[in-house]
Amino acid sequence: MMPVERTSTSIVFIEDDEKLARLTARYLESHNVRVTLATDPREGIAAVLREHPDVVLLDLMLPEIDGFEVCQRLRARVHTPIIMVTARGEEADRVMGLEGGADDYLPKPFSARELLARIRAHARRARGLAGPPAERQIVAGSLTIDPCARRAIFGGMELALTTYEFDLLHALAERAGRVLTREQLVDLVRGSADEAFDRSIDVHVSHLRKKLGDDPKNPRIIKTVRGIGYVFAIDRM
Repeated sequence: MMPVERTSTSIVFIEDDEKLARLTARYLESHNVRVTLATDPREGIAAVLREHPDVVLLDLMLPEIDGFEVCQRLRARVHTPIIMVTARGEEADRVMGLEGGADDYLPKPFSARELLARIRAHARRARGLAGPPAERQIVAGSLTIDPCARRAIFGGMELALTTYEFDLLHALAERAGRVLTREQLVDLVRGSADEAFDRSIDVHVSHLRKKLGDDPKNPRIIKTVRGIGYVFAIDRM
């Protein structure tokens, strides 16, 4: 049984398959999700910037501008969670989508119930409602995380993080000095019910390293433990 979502969620769905878009929108709207449809990628970008939705649902195969480029353009302007949906479900495509700034990836044909669950999960995280908020700030070396305000300050500067990146950094910093496997990070950040794959964590860690100014070849903050996972190494900060 799907949990009841009392707070209305809004999405912009950028999809050129009008039949699929209408059917999906009808299902989502019956579950308290307000949907704005855009079949043209430029119209979709404008809708996101205009309406500030909770989540963007983005098809990969779009006319003129593909979903990868749309994702990159949006990510340069907003931090709204982006879920890519596409018939191209190979790992290389999923990795490319994540590297382009997507938060999640759902291959077609997808379950409408799973899509709804993912939209709700990303919307809750973006609002800081994924679970009981921790009242205390987390301080790990030069990094300070405020879970309630969902802000991360590093070296006196606020980091511009996506919802997924914030949750991943929070999970690592809260357990600083402890090695976490990729599977543990997936469970901590996304919940074990979501489909995930090892490379997705690697891509997001790579994004975090860039934003922290960490050397990807010799990282000193988020260190790779070969064959196991990652550790937030405050002793090197």
